[in-house]
Amino acid sequence: MRRGCQKIVLYLWRPEFADALLSVAHNRGCYHIDDEYSFSDVDMPLDKSEAELIAKVDQVFVHSRQLYAKKGSINPNTIYVPNGVAYDAYAKEAPQPHDLASVPHPRVGYTGYLKRTLDWDLCFHLARKHPEWSLVFVGPVAPSPEVLEAVKTLSGYPRVYFLGSKSVQQLAAYPQHFDVCIMPYRTDTHSMKYGYPLKLHEYLASGRPSVASPLFSLQEFADVVTLASTPEEWSAAITKALCPDANTQESRAARQAVARQYDWDLLVSRIARALVRTLGQEFADRLAHLTGEQDA
Repeated sequence: MRRGCQKIVLYLWRPEFADALLSVAHNRGCYHIDDEYSFSDVDMPLDKSEAELIAKVDQVFVHSRQLYAKKGSINPNTIYVPNGVAYDAYAKEAPQPHDLASVPHPRVGYTGYLKRTLDWDLCFHLARKHPEWSLVFVGPVAPSPEVLEAVKTLSGYPRVYFLGSKSVQQLAAYPQHFDVCIMPYRTDTHSMKYGYPLKLHEYLASGRPSVASPLFSLQEFADVVTLASTPEEWSAAITKALCPDANTQESRAARQAVARQYDWDLLVSRIARALVRTLGQEFADRLAHLTGEQDA
């Protein structure tokens, strides 16, 4: 209030927090959908309580086109805002992390949560077929028996490295010191059908070539990310990505140019403009004045 706050926007991220609409005083309510919260292996109908939440709030943001197709027609104030990247953090040249320095090249790397939606069978295949590659995993391990067993098995291969959890600031340095970045997701679960990997634009900002499973959200980026379905396609795609032609200055610049369009500053500005419009033109004008932008 000391800074002139006149309105309160209640920002909800998960459907289980819907009761906050009744318990927290606010002027406008917002719901940001960044996952298919059923986390089911089979496609589930929209939960009634989530549908009610979507209908009640003043503004809805959805982070993938597939989720928008499923949930975007309930509230007329719904817009698509994809995941983004702290572009400068991932694009700016950073020193090689100490725990990566001893890992031999070529490095085929993944950053992020190690969970059951990763295609662990594919990872086993790559480790067996390509002992000349270093497979590097950076991130916390989900405490599920399936994932713990997969990590234990992969740890038995001589050139597979699990470097553990990192802070947000530390994590940004890793992709640029990989030779190839990977997104090896399972495509047989409906939760991944709706996903938009946060690491997509992080990898692109690093400039390094990326290979990924053909998720719906990645298909529009097929010109800068190689999509592979079968283990054989993955082997071929990574092999090609390790060639000099995939690492030219021009190809790196093309990847970074895409990532720059998804800088969080730009996406947050889009979110802010949508929110102030629900508060009225006075607040939209104030935001435009503060940011030096014309309200579109």
